[in-house]
Amino acid sequence: MNKMNNKVTAVILGVSLVICACNESKTKEMKTESKEKLETIFPKGEKGSAELFTGNAHNFGFQLDSVFTTVAGNVYFEPGARSNWHRHPSGQILIITDGVGYHQIEGQPIEIIKKGDVVQCPPNVRHWHGASKDVGLQQIYFVPNTEKGVVDWDEAVTDKEYKKE
Repeated sequence: MNKMNNKVTAVILGVSLVICACNESKTKEMKTESKEKLETIFPKGEKGSAELFTGNAHNFGFQLDSVFTTVAGNVYFEPGARSNWHRHPSGQILIITDGVGYHQIEGQPIEIIKKGDVVQCPPNVRHWHGASKDVGLQQIYFVPNTEKGVVDWDEAVTDKEYKKE
């Protein structure tokens, strides 16, 4: 009986090792796939209009939501790129997901923003945001209550205004 238990234990142990080896290989593959997906959460999107952005900014907008009346999307600003001055009738929330950039509310100093920051742009307040000179910036934006409007665009942020960090 003892020899039988030892053989059964040896077989179970051997099968377990094979299963673990297979699972470890599969786990590494899954981690690699997940890592790749996390680094590229959203497509790059459409290049922003030169009338609204200085430099290269790419927007990937999500579907307008008719229940929550919210528009959202992802913007990638290449180094040195920035939005024009603008305002949102119901405000805007930015979640910085990568890089380093600037945000400025008119009449206030420029703020440095980076990965992990949450920026609240108050309703109807002129502001701009974009990448730093040397590092790109990626952000997710939310504009609520779109029945009041989404964005009102103004003039470009001058190089002098942009460099006033």
